[in-house]
Amino acid sequence: MTTAVRPTAAADWRALGTSVRLVTTDPALLDSCNLLLARQLAEVDATCSRFRADSELSALDDTDGRPTRVSPLLAEALAVALRAAEATDGAVDPTVGSALDALGYDRDFTLVQEDDRPVRLTVRRVPGWRRIHLDRATGTVTVPSGIRLDLGATAKAWAADRAARTLAEAAGCGVLVSLGGDTAVAGEPPTGGWRIRVQDITGPVDEAPAQGPYATIGLHSGGLATSGTAARHWRRGEHTLHHIINPDTGLPVHTPWRTVSVAAANCADANAASTAALVKGRGAERWLTGLRLPARLVTTDGTVVTTPGWPVSTTTRATTPPEATP
Repeated sequence: MTTAVRPTAAADWRALGTSVRLVTTDPALLDSCNLLLARQLAEVDATCSRFRADSELSALDDTDGRPTRVSPLLAEALAVALRAAEATDGAVDPTVGSALDALGYDRDFTLVQEDDRPVRLTVRRVPGWRRIHLDRATGTVTVPSGIRLDLGATAKAWAADRAARTLAEAAGCGVLVSLGGDTAVAGEPPTGGWRIRVQDITGPVDEAPAQGPYATIGLHSGGLATSGTAARHWRRGEHTLHHIINPDTGLPVHTPWRTVSVAAANCADANAASTAALVKGRGAERWLTGLRLPARLVTTDGTVVTTPGWPVSTTTRATTPPEATP
């Protein structure tokens, strides 16, 4: 008996300052799903962007510690960010906004890369997620004066989860949504699962990376996220900087890992764990194993380490790794 291979169709574009990939198991539904996805991501951008002066998140900068009513969408995004902070013992902290601004990451990343003015690196612990009070019953949030929130560590993964779930329910087919490599799937997957290539830097789906190790795995449900220091880095004066912040110092984290990939029940949890692993450094493998999260960690010299449960790769190659980012 032969099992029919379910066809898929894909669309690629950009939103939220990153790459967007949508795949459906019913090609006839791709366009309508893509339209719905575009609407959802536009809502997320208008609500959660740190780079838009008119976003709902930016409006919290001027609330001076007053309880402020927020939309259900922002309340949900904030709840995900605070849950990630608690689950990672504060390694992933949404109060890093001012620290990122101080490093020059205060606008869309394409503009950040064009600005090489020097910055002064100052060690300063971020305010801390426990100072943010979200009251879901009243739909209000309290942000103390001087704290600028950044949801970059959680919002894309959460948006991918939300979109994949909504599209699968609306279309009645299998759906994959990937935002900058944060991937969520929902509905019935293709035969053998969704084939996903894990690598250091997000690139074209039809082109294997020229350098560095990569792996292709099958994902049937939940989410997969990869966090790293190689994809988003920039120079300011004599310093090479990246966007993964150590909350204890307010500076880019020094980590033995170039990238960390994690599979979890949803993309938001996977992304929180992969980002936290970079911050936790050498203890990350033990921490992920204790949480029973399948993970793949790549050191700065290209050595690959996996935790129990990480699927066997169908394709893997190790070549000369790219220059490590501090």
